[in-house]
Amino acid sequence: MTNGPSLPWVAGMAAALALAAPLRGQEAPATEAGTRLPDQQIAETIGYLPDLTMRMTVPVNISGRGPFRFVVDTGAERTIISNELARELELGPGRTAIVHSMTEVSRIGTVVIPDLAIGSRTVREIHAPALARNNLGASGMLGVDSLQRQRVVFDFGRREMTISPSNRREERWSGAEIVVTGRRHFGRLVLIDASLDGQRVWVIVDTGSQISVANGALRNALARRGRLGATRPIALLSITGGRLDADYSIARRLRIGGIDIVQLPIAFADVHPFRQLQLMDRPALLLGMDALQLFDRVSIDFANRRVRVQLDDSSQRLDTRMAGAVPGVRVAR
Repeated sequence: MTNGPSLPWVAGMAAALALAAPLRGQEAPATEAGTRLPDQQIAETIGYLPDLTMRMTVPVNISGRGPFRFVVDTGAERTIISNELARELELGPGRTAIVHSMTEVSRIGTVVIPDLAIGSRTVREIHAPALARNNLGASGMLGVDSLQRQRVVFDFGRREMTISPSNRREERWSGAEIVVTGRRHFGRLVLIDASLDGQRVWVIVDTGSQISVANGALRNALARRGRLGATRPIALLSITGGRLDADYSIARRLRIGGIDIVQLPIAFADVHPFRQLQLMDRPALLLGMDALQLFDRVSIDFANRRVRVQLDDSSQRLDTRMAGAVPGVRVAR
């Protein structure tokens, strides 16, 4: 059942996700067989700024020019650049790419980024799809192709992102932390030890999406159990400019490993990434920035298929507010 009017504050905001075949972009070459350049072996912290939709943007340099603000998108397999910046930098054309956005599959022309630097790390020869800046909401989006074999830590309190090789020892955190191990599914990191209001669900961490999006299979499963709350219509806008109607609701409890996220806003829609990942018939959820920013820190280790989260004291005190409307996280019981 649908109640109330459409929510205009969601319409026009990008729930951005681009999934495509991996690029042929390469990190800086090794100095000898099996050896990586020194700058690839260090841990490096980079400050980030939230954009208008609270996604993380970090400074990157392209062929020595910049910095330019790119959204960090762990839900995207490839890096994307805006048409406007590509023209400004006079980047040459690359091969045509098939881009799977929230709403559709598109054949998009690419441009060749000779080298893209994130701090001291450099990725070379990226064939990046070029899309309108108005739809991207930034100068570009930094995909997993630029973060391969790396561990990325987002410190939301300090607004910092730390990049380090996956084979380095992890930093020790003080306070409560939870580690969740995932599995690879069509090249994606998927967390399977999860449930939403008692229904088992597959979770994909997506820092490029403003809100969390669930598929129709999860919506139907919750409805059959009488656990689907009241819904309202909203609109999702993809990075390619496509628009999709969705139903907006509040989930009482998303449990992942040993943590609970309570009162989580969710948009229900069979967006294209579920089809591309062959998850149309399995309850699944793209976990967006609205949920991730409830934590103090989040570490995503792509090579080792691990997600580590840290809860601060204020998060754990939300136990007494389960009946309220304020989203929060706590250690699961």
